[in-house]
Amino acid sequence: MKNSRQIWLESHVLISGGGGVSFDEDFRTALLEMEINGHEFFEPAQDYKVGKTTAKATVNYSAITEYLMKRNGNNDVDIQSGDSVWTFTTSGVFTDGNRVWGLEDNHPQLLGVRQLAEPKQEIVDYLGLGETYLKNQIKSDGRFIYGYFPSIKRVLSNYNSVRHFSSIYALLEAITFTKRHDDLKQAKRALKWGLEHLTMVKDDALFVVEQPKEGEAELKLGAQAMLILALCKYQEVTHETQFEKPALQAFRGIEAFRQADGRFNHVLRSDLSVKDAFRIIYYEGEIVFAMSRLYAMTHEERVKNLIQETLDFMVAHDYGRNHDHWIAYAVNDALGIFGNNRDYMAMGLKNAFEDLENIKHKLMPYPTRLELLTAAVKMTDTIQATGNDDLLAPYDVATLRSVWQYRAEYELLTGSFFPEVAMYFYHPAKLVGGFYARNDHFRTRIDDCEHFLSGLISYYDYKY
Repeated sequence: MKNSRQIWLESHVLISGGGGVSFDEDFRTALLEMEINGHEFFEPAQDYKVGKTTAKATVNYSAITEYLMKRNGNNDVDIQSGDSVWTFTTSGVFTDGNRVWGLEDNHPQLLGVRQLAEPKQEIVDYLGLGETYLKNQIKSDGRFIYGYFPSIKRVLSNYNSVRHFSSIYALLEAITFTKRHDDLKQAKRALKWGLEHLTMVKDDALFVVEQPKEGEAELKLGAQAMLILALCKYQEVTHETQFEKPALQAFRGIEAFRQADGRFNHVLRSDLSVKDAFRIIYYEGEIVFAMSRLYAMTHEERVKNLIQETLDFMVAHDYGRNHDHWIAYAVNDALGIFGNNRDYMAMGLKNAFEDLENIKHKLMPYPTRLELLTAAVKMTDTIQATGNDDLLAPYDVATLRSVWQYRAEYELLTGSFFPEVAMYFYHPAKLVGGFYARNDHFRTRIDDCEHFLSGLISYYDYKY
């Protein structure tokens, strides 16, 4: 303990800095910040916005009392509103029995989390844990456990077809990284379950079907993309060809989403009528990236033609303003297919650099932006290597690279269930290896794991 001071705790409290609070001056009832977070003893006001407003947190006195009685092994605890409270800051270390880490006691988003000693190795170590965690979320039938709110002991009961297939894709990326090929059987099981339960065939075209809890079924352009990506990635890793047919059937389904001018409708009904012409900015980038991976697998000219038509449409309609990691992926693959296309390069650069300052200063982990940064770094290297340096003149490439490295390490530390974080939650062994959204009850969902894994793997593979 570094220092302490007494405050008067009324119905609302904001604890700033590190450490925690104690309800007695001898600190027998002290709670560390992560104990408070791990059990959600302080509940922020509904209008709270991370990094923008104070939390004005309401204190759950009865839950604190119950916890302290269990922790301390006695019933002589009664915490109530109006009690005097001491706040304190701390310094600490954590060991797994082999290594010792100092714990951060200064940065407000990293308090109580290890200070990286060997970033390269520690990324590798956690990616191994992350792959194991995501694999373990696949049940015996192939369906994922969708996610948890660990601080309130809740298992998420809803499901999402886009995230089912995108999580398989990320798991396959992780298996490629760790070389644990025995885990491919879980990925294959999940693919088979998804094809059986989340798709339909109409006129020899395969569509992913989303069935909301309420309302009619939906066919999403983004789900088509994620299905194709997962099927192609499985064939890339295993060299098995059994999923090539459904991948091409899913490609045929893409045509049902296209309008006459080349624009895509985003969401269809199961009878292929249009439900939403637009749903979210990511879908076009996703579908181009998916088609580029399908083309790499099949070399079918019709796939290549649709990639080019779609990219040309995106250039003409300024999709570079969207700051979308899928566009960055798509442009990188397109440069490999179409060569020295300056229009695609210009769109990719605008897409990345216009949001760079915002990415740099994000308080919360932002894994999709790490994916964007890695793709952008690759893109700038390609542009330089092909003699198109003049396109880089308006942009600060050195800052891009420094933000890229900073955000990779920041993402790892602010979003990973390291043991020193997980040990304060219910069932910590179940959480280690997962990735969380701190501002949403420390939620860990399969798509959280997906984006963190993809972002950190792509960073490591290109950086090292």
